[in-house]
Amino acid sequence: MKKIPSFTIDHERLLRGIYVSRKDAVGGDVVTTFDIRMTEPNRQPAIDPRAMHTLEHLIATFLRNDAEWASRIVYWGPMGCMTGNYLLVRGDYASSDVVELMRRAFQFAATFEGEVPGATPRDCGNYSFMDLPLARREAQKYKDEVLDCIQPENLVYPE
Repeated sequence: MKKIPSFTIDHERLLRGIYVSRKDAVGGDVVTTFDIRMTEPNRQPAIDPRAMHTLEHLIATFLRNDAEWASRIVYWGPMGCMTGNYLLVRGDYASSDVVELMRRAFQFAATFEGEVPGATPRDCGNYSFMDLPLARREAQKYKDEVLDCIQPENLVYPE
C-alpha cells in the first residue's frame, strides 16, 4: 500500500511550527491543510489528551467566530499523535498567511476564563474529559515559544 504524504515527513527533524501539509482541489476551491505542530515529535512530550480536547473546543470556537477568517474555516482538530492540530482552510495559502490568526487563537485559549464552549453532556460526547488550566498553559507555551518568535524553519517542512 502506498504511504500517505503525512507519513513521508521526517518527524525526527520536524520542529514546532506551522506547515502546509497539503492542498486539495474541492469543487472549484482549494483547501489548504495546515499542520499546527505544538511539540517536536518523539523528542518532546505529546500534549495531554484532556488539554488537547479543551484546546479543540476553544480554538475551534474562536476560529469559527473570527470576523476575518470564519467563512474560510473548514476544520480544526487534534492529530492522533497529540503533537499538534490540523487546520483546514478554504483557499490557497502559505504557512505565513495564518501565523497572526494562530497567535490570536492561542492567545484566546491561553487567557480563556469560564465554561469551555460545548463542554456539556448535550454538546459533547466526552464533555468531562477536559483540563482548562493545562490547556491554557500549553496554549501560552506554544504562543510564547513558537508563534511570537517564528522563524523560516518553523514554516517549511524539513527536507
